[in-house]
Amino acid sequence: MKKLIFRNIAILSAIFIVTLSIMLVTNYFQIKDVTPLQTEVVESLKQLNDSGVDVAGLQDQIRQLDLLARKAYFVRMDHLETGLYILLGMFLVFILSLRYYFKDLKEIPAMEIDPVDDWLIKTNARRYVLGGASALAVVAVVFALLSMPGLKKTEEQEAETESELTAEATESASTSSDESSASVETNEVTESETLAAAPEAETQAAASNEKEEAAPATAQAPANNVSYQGFRGNNSNGYSTAKNVPTKWNLADGSNILWKQPVPKSGHNSPVIVGNNVFFSGADDQARELYCYDLNTGEKRWTVSASGIPGSPKTMPKPSHGTGLAASTVVADGGHVCAIFATGDMICVDTNGKLLWSKNVGVPDNHYGYASSLLLFRDMVIVQYDNQANPRVFALDLATGAEKWSKSRPEKITWSSPIIATVNNQPQLVLMGNPAITAYNPMNGEQLWRVECLTGEVGSSPCSANGVVFGASEYSKLIAINGADGSVLWESTDYLPEVSSPVATKDNLYLATSYGVVAAFDAKTGELRKEHDLGVEFYSSPVIVGGKMYLFSNSGKMHIFSADNEFQLLDSFETGETTMSTPAFTDGKIVVRTESSIYCVAAK
Repeated sequence: MKKLIFRNIAILSAIFIVTLSIMLVTNYFQIKDVTPLQTEVVESLKQLNDSGVDVAGLQDQIRQLDLLARKAYFVRMDHLETGLYILLGMFLVFILSLRYYFKDLKEIPAMEIDPVDDWLIKTNARRYVLGGASALAVVAVVFALLSMPGLKKTEEQEAETESELTAEATESASTSSDESSASVETNEVTESETLAAAPEAETQAAASNEKEEAAPATAQAPANNVSYQGFRGNNSNGYSTAKNVPTKWNLADGSNILWKQPVPKSGHNSPVIVGNNVFFSGADDQARELYCYDLNTGEKRWTVSASGIPGSPKTMPKPSHGTGLAASTVVADGGHVCAIFATGDMICVDTNGKLLWSKNVGVPDNHYGYASSLLLFRDMVIVQYDNQANPRVFALDLATGAEKWSKSRPEKITWSSPIIATVNNQPQLVLMGNPAITAYNPMNGEQLWRVECLTGEVGSSPCSANGVVFGASEYSKLIAINGADGSVLWESTDYLPEVSSPVATKDNLYLATSYGVVAAFDAKTGELRKEHDLGVEFYSSPVIVGGKMYLFSNSGKMHIFSADNEFQLLDSFETGETTMSTPAFTDGKIVVRTESSIYCVAAK
């Protein structure tokens, strides 16, 4: 009776293995030439958009279809991974059932009629069945792995990459005595100036600057003491200490608008403010640029181009429409401004636009493009570089660009940006990715704790308050972690952000979803306090300033909430331009970057 049961289990598991193997192999051939961003509809819409045809809502259609495609992609990856595990499990069941079925046939049976031939026939049959099933399972596993991202690089692509590297090496060797350049453009009057080469061998690109003396009004303006050094402010935690921040403005009639300028090149990065300078970046297929504008006048002070950098790809990556080549927000302090682009090119200049160093940190292998923003910590710039090729986090010396430390990460594709959390009066570097939220010592990269809690694409960044780290992803959960030991305090799945990053106080956690809900949670318990269903899409992240929370919708509508237990919507108004970047704050002023312009709001 037992032998009959094991035989039936073996037969059923064999049928399952064959069926699932065929499905996995078929899946590979169906999707091998398709990426989530190459659907015919999306590509057609992108071509129509690039043609300059004015079609109302075209870009929103592209984003919505792109979002659906990405969601379908990650669902498919999850199903593929699940199918692979099921296949391996059923193969194990098949092996065990065969073993128990044949366990009494290890010796030649004591029979009178051809015992040897009978035993050999059954033994060979067993070997053929086992070998055939094993071979089929191995083939299915191989094709399943080939279906996953990061394993599809063809020999032609590898040859092309090798050829490019060889050409770059040859070119570098033949021009080692020459200087490459980064140009600095001004508004009206310019003059050329040759800069010295950067200190590192790999950053020997020099810069030829075309600089303009600062306008007298700028030189005489009082220095601004409230800085906003990176994405979501200092430490990237969504706070600003600015005072007297405006609460109402209108682009159409110019109310409370100090100045407005068109952006030279597109980019989804946010502006930063240090002193009387505003910094941001832009890029296209022809150039990757870092800009400096005067905070008080809106006058462009200089432009630095990231060019002539050894290792920079000759062919531009093809990021998604919603990412672009300049999605990462720059960082700045009183003497340095650093920018990174989707090509892996990094540049660091002083506040006058003089190139200090440049380098390529590796072209990120990412379906959607590179979007993690830089983080400033003391004398270092920290880079979260999660991608398929070589995921890692590393710190570079601000003065020289030299690597101070680097740590490999199991996480792959991530859009999230790093933050500095304060736990027991000590700084922690906190990163999010699939599958974990991880804390490091920012001085040396030593891992402090790690909580595996995330799945799918991770686009939002973490935040912290009162020693607690919060993280959320649309594809998994909202979670609160004790920063002292990495223990989980609470979890929730009520509302989850896709791109927008949460912000927290000691009492409350606030977040905005891509489908229009803005919610407040009790920071200690995870209880949902209040939600506002606003029916708009949020990619910009909320920032708390002076007891209020400022939040842009993608359409450009500003929402101002009370950052307290009541979480009241104090005001909302249209600004007139699509806004997906997070604004920068300083005393009496807000700097906003839209898809077409950058402008400054000033209180009157």
